[in-house]
Amino acid sequence: MELSKIKSSLEDGLLSFPITDFDENGEFNAETYADRLEWFVSHDVSSVFVAGGTGEFFSLSAAEYEQIVNLSAKVVAERVPVISSVGRSIPEAIAFAKMAEKAGINALLLFPPYLTECPQDGVFEYAKTIIQNTTLPVIYYNRGNGVLSTQYIQKLADACPNFIGLKDGTGNMQDLNDTIKTVGKRLSYIGGVPTAEIIAEAYLSIGVNTYSSAAFNFVPELANKFYHSLRAGDTEAVAAITKSFYIPLVRLRSKKNGYAVSLIKAGAKIIGKSAGDVRPPLSMPTEADYAELEKIIKANS
Repeated sequence: MELSKIKSSLEDGLLSFPITDFDENGEFNAETYADRLEWFVSHDVSSVFVAGGTGEFFSLSAAEYEQIVNLSAKVVAERVPVISSVGRSIPEAIAFAKMAEKAGINALLLFPPYLTECPQDGVFEYAKTIIQNTTLPVIYYNRGNGVLSTQYIQKLADACPNFIGLKDGTGNMQDLNDTIKTVGKRLSYIGGVPTAEIIAEAYLSIGVNTYSSAAFNFVPELANKFYHSLRAGDTEAVAAITKSFYIPLVRLRSKKNGYAVSLIKAGAKIIGKSAGDVRPPLSMPTEADYAELEKIIKANS
């Protein structure tokens, strides 16, 4: 796939992040996952990010990851770009990247390293080493213990021609605006905080036109309506959906660590598209919180 098509998909359109299907034994369910991908593509998404944070990348084995990238490339079949995550240690990330390359994945989303504290120069070397060891375009996920300053993002862009995008997971508009105005159009910029719709208006105001939508997993029509209303400048519709759906969802999400993922799987169950439960260390919502989510969904259906 041409790089221009990949970048265009990142800069205009709804970015979808499917959950990963597990069966009743907690094993990867290829059949239902294939159905989910087909369902996603049928709902007018600009790209599909597989095995992402919402897809529990952090809990997948290498063998499962390989199944996912192969299946995703086959099912989507170049209709839209398919982007898969890489990360963990440098050797693991390079190994994941090679699986993605072989499968026909179009680009990679590089997660920050798993370490309690990381110095900026170390994170830069981590990202540079991985990006320079793949032929695929790479988006860096700026979050957690891997947040890079504008200075290091510029250095990374200078060192790696295939570094094409920055996904913001911080919600820090001051620093992000600094990066956008300094690095400019060399990179594509994506909003990536949990339930990114809640600050989508702020993102848009500084030039971030797209964001990752996890809620798309259970309210695809509403997610698309919100995105198109946002881009069309329909502030009344944006405010109404934010008040009726995204604010209650974010309040519920904030009740327990890990709900940014497990509530999404609960939502999929509620609409009849179950992907099974999350894997530990995450846990599914309590009965009361599940009921509250069901109430939010029904109020916005």
